[in-house]
Amino acid sequence: MPERTSDSRSEPSPRPEAALFLRHLTDERQLSPHTVKAYARDLAELEAFVSDYLGRGDWAWSEVDRLTLRGFLGWCRRRGLSRRSAARKLSATRVFFRFLHQEESIPTNPTRAVRAPKVDRRLPGHLSSADVAAVFEVALKRAAENTLQGTRDLVVVELLYGSGLRLSELHGLNLDAVDRQAALVRVLGKGKKERIVPVTRSALAALDRYEPRREEALAGCKGPRDATAVLVNVRGGRLSRRSIQEAVHRCLDAAAGARGLSAHALRHSFATHLLENGADLLAVKELLGHVSLSTTQIYTHTTKERLLRVYRDAHPRSK
Repeated sequence: MPERTSDSRSEPSPRPEAALFLRHLTDERQLSPHTVKAYARDLAELEAFVSDYLGRGDWAWSEVDRLTLRGFLGWCRRRGLSRRSAARKLSATRVFFRFLHQEESIPTNPTRAVRAPKVDRRLPGHLSSADVAAVFEVALKRAAENTLQGTRDLVVVELLYGSGLRLSELHGLNLDAVDRQAALVRVLGKGKKERIVPVTRSALAALDRYEPRREEALAGCKGPRDATAVLVNVRGGRLSRRSIQEAVHRCLDAAAGARGLSAHALRHSFATHLLENGADLLAVKELLGHVSLSTTQIYTHTTKERLLRVYRDAHPRSK
């Protein structure tokens, strides 16, 4: 697609069926704006390809068949996209055509006959138990300085690792969602789905230490403030996602095995360490807020690798 310049025309509007589908994702499935934009980009590329493939612009979605979709995947590969990226675009296409079929806009769903590119499942980056200990040692030392940033950083790592929250969930977390007496927190996950997860005693202690510094930031605010947010900045506003990432990096960079990892690595570590210590896979699925068990199962690969490593290192006949 052509690059946008300051004086270029706006991007063409999606076809009516695609526009209806995007409204369905926003209004009914309540997906995030970022996710809806990703679907819109993928469908715009599909529409551009089909127009070029058929040699005309007056086509209908019912004309798109298995061969057209296979050609789309080939076009993705020729553009240098990875198998993972091509598979993601096919996944978006599947969801769209399933919607068209359910709405009776097309007689059959051609994506059922299209095989996705084989993609190796990536093992998520995570910390060892020793690295986690090093991260919290640094976070506790920073919190002992009793500054807003130091006490807040400890809250960030405690909730990301202790409760397995996503960064977006922590960013949107409000004070009234934390039940200190029951040691539970209510979070709003993907698709605005609510779930309840436990909070560690150390996380509650970190919140108690942070609360006076938070109140000072709110009291000193001269402009708009967000008194509902758990995490606030020095101006009393809700802490940004980028600032949360920076808080995590300040703590992760202190552990050799954690350098270069993101905030999501703490969530991965939460799941991995639960499974390594015998937690039930279904329970971990619910704690993470995954819709599909297959999403959670990737963490079992990590634990299997660890078991194999222990076996090869310890068993005399494994060499």
